[in-house]
Amino acid sequence: MSLRTRLVLTLGLTLALLWSLAAAWLMRNLEEQFVATLDQRLAQSARMVAGLMAQFPEDVWLQADQRALSIPPIEGLACQVHSPRGEIMARTHTDLETILAPGERGHAYREEGGVTWRVFTYERGGLTITTADRMDERDMLLRNVFQVAVVPFAVALLGSMAALWLGVWRGLAPLSRLRDSLARRHPDALAPVATYGVPVELRPLIETLNTLLARIQQAIVREQRFTSDAAHELKTPLTAIKTHLQVARRVEGDAARQSLAYAEEGVGRLARILDQLLMLARVEGRVQFEDGEPCRVADVVELALRDTGVAPERFVLPEAWPEAELALPRELAVTALRNLVDNALRHGGESEPVAVNAEWDKGAGELTFRVRDQGPGVDDKALTQMSQRFWRASKQGGSGLGLAIVMAIAERFAGRLDFARPEGDGLEACLIVPVKVGR
Repeated sequence: MSLRTRLVLTLGLTLALLWSLAAAWLMRNLEEQFVATLDQRLAQSARMVAGLMAQFPEDVWLQADQRALSIPPIEGLACQVHSPRGEIMARTHTDLETILAPGERGHAYREEGGVTWRVFTYERGGLTITTADRMDERDMLLRNVFQVAVVPFAVALLGSMAALWLGVWRGLAPLSRLRDSLARRHPDALAPVATYGVPVELRPLIETLNTLLARIQQAIVREQRFTSDAAHELKTPLTAIKTHLQVARRVEGDAARQSLAYAEEGVGRLARILDQLLMLARVEGRVQFEDGEPCRVADVVELALRDTGVAPERFVLPEAWPEAELALPRELAVTALRNLVDNALRHGGESEPVAVNAEWDKGAGELTFRVRDQGPGVDDKALTQMSQRFWRASKQGGSGLGLAIVMAIAERFAGRLDFARPEGDGLEACLIVPVKVGR
C-alpha cells in the first residue's frame, strides 16, 4: 500500500468517524429538543385554552351545559375540555373521546386505531383540558428536520474528503518529484541532491541522502586511488623480479644466485608495499579494528619497537611511560608508532640512536609521541610533503606510504601528525592522539 493511499484511508476514516459521531450527537440532541419543544407546545395549548375558557361569559357556560362548544381545530393538534362533573364542554374533534378522555396530569402516550397520540392533561378552576398530537405527524416532521440537518453534514463530509485527497496529493508531490529526480539521475552521478524549494520535513531525508552519496563517492575515490596506487607501485618491483628471474635462467653460478637474491629482495619489497596499501585502504575505509584489548602506552611502545627488528640499545627511552589508555585500537597505535620509528631508523643513519618519548597532557586529554632521529634532516619544502603518498626523500628507500598511513590513522581518531626540526641535526615527528576520559 502506498503512503498516499495509507494517509488518505487513515485520515479519511478518522474524519468520517468524527463527523459521524458529531452528527449522531447533534441528531440526538436535536431529537430531544424537538420532542421537548412539541411537548411544550402541547402544554402551552392546554394552558391557553384554560385561560380562554375562564374568560367566557355566563351565558356561554349555560349553553355549554346543554351542548358542547366546537373549537376550531388546529392542524395536527386536538383539544377537549371537561367540566368538573366530567361533561364535555368544548372540543375540536368529535371522534377522539377516548384519546382526549381525562387522565393523569402531564404527558402520556395513547393509542387508538393503530395511531399513537401524545397527550397532555391540565386542570385549572375545576376544568380539565386535554390536548393531543399525532405521533406519525410528529415523526414525519422530525424526519424532515433530520433531512434538512443531515444534508449539510453530508456535503461537508464529502467536501472534507475531497480537500483531504487534494491536500495529501499536493503534500506528497515533493516526494514524487524527488523520486522522479533520482530515477532520472545517471548511475555515476553522485552529486548532492538539491534542497531548494524542498519542504522542511524532507530536508533531513535529503541531507541524509546527500551524506550517503558523499560517503559512496569517497569510497569510490578510495577504491580508484587504491587501484591507481597499486598499479603504479607494483609495476616497478614486478618488472624487476621478472628481469632478475630471466637473468637467472640464462646464467649460472654466482651470477644466477645473485639474480635470485635480487628477485627475492623484490618479492619482499612487493609484499611490504601490498601490506601498506591494504593497511591504508583499511584505515581510510573505516574498517573496524576493535579487538577489545586496552591500548596502554607502555604496551604500544614495546610492540612497536619489537616489530622494527632493531636491537633495544639503538633507542633512547624514558624511565617510565605515562599511565594512560589511548582512545584508539591498539593495532593502529602500534602501526602508527612503528612507521614513525622505521622512518627515523631509515633516515637517521645506520648507527645513530633514535629517541622515543611520550607526553600526556591531562588538561587537553591528549598524548604526544615524539620520535627523533639524528639524521641530516630535511628542508622546509620537504617538511610539508612528508605525509603525502609515495613521497620519498632523495636517494632513500621505502615505499613512501608509511607516514601517509600514520596521517590517516591520526585523522581518523581526531589526532594529528606534525614534523619539526629540532636544534642541531635530525627530524622530530610528533603524533598526537586522544586519551580515554577518566583514565
